[in-house]
Amino acid sequence: MVSLVLVYKTMKLTNSHFMYRGYNMTTKIEINKRQKENSLYDAAYELFITKGINNTAISDIVKHAGVGKGTFYLYFKNKHDILDKIIIRKSYEILQEAVFKTKNNEFVSFEDQVLYFIDCIIEYFKDNKLMLELIHKNLSWGVLKRASSEYEGIHQIYSMFEKGYVDTSLSKDEIEKILFLIIDLTGSISYSAIILEEPAGIDEMKPILFSTIRKII
Repeated sequence: MVSLVLVYKTMKLTNSHFMYRGYNMTTKIEINKRQKENSLYDAAYELFITKGINNTAISDIVKHAGVGKGTFYLYFKNKHDILDKIIIRKSYEILQEAVFKTKNNEFVSFEDQVLYFIDCIIEYFKDNKLMLELIHKNLSWGVLKRASSEYEGIHQIYSMFEKGYVDTSLSKDEIEKILFLIIDLTGSISYSAIILEEPAGIDEMKPILFSTIRKII
């Protein structure tokens, strides 16, 4: 007679094996989905900044990404949907890099810290004008906040500002409004001064922008 203990152990090992294989299959499927989504993001971004938004069709994006047209609609509603999500992605990357650089430095005052943070954003845009043209004037805290469930690092940006007001009577809502003003103003001025050179170039506008931000703080 086969030992009941042996049968139990065999069943347990078999079930574990299938569970492990099932887990691996699920993981591979998720990785494949993410790779396809990222390939669409990369393809769309490259085409948008080289050919222009109006001159880029969904058929161009899927061809460049190496996926079927049906795959595109699994992730995005239309061309403007992927554009909006690219703007959020790139805006997040820019702000995250600025936060990282800021945290690796020491400052005499909170004002100096904020201005360094803003300067990092401006210098990034100066070196990446095609990205700035794509983002246009849409570097917005309001847009990023709405996407905070997908980008957890957004909370780090707010946290940096919140620490600067720790000894004040300002509420979280008031601090967030100040952050909103500073980010949106920086995005708008960067586009106008770097791309259009209106009302002047960014090097001429930067001192005025910094003076305004000091007053906002």
